[in-house]
Amino acid sequence: MDLNVGEIVKLKKQHPCGSNEWEILRVGMDFRLKCLGCGHQIMIPRKQVEKNVRGIRKKNDQ
Repeated sequence: MDLNVGEIVKLKKQHPCGSNEWEILRVGMDFRLKCLGCGHQIMIPRKQVEKNVRGIRKKNDQ
């Protein structure tokens, strides 16, 4: 799966704040994701991100 820094991904499960959209801040073996609801940042393995992605869009798309 081709994911790049700056893209917004929609994941299968919601964050406790209620949002399920995340901005990609770093890619590699691990991803750094920032929740678009509350701003919380997490590091998550690539395999888990690729498994749970439900949609991808560019940052400037609404």
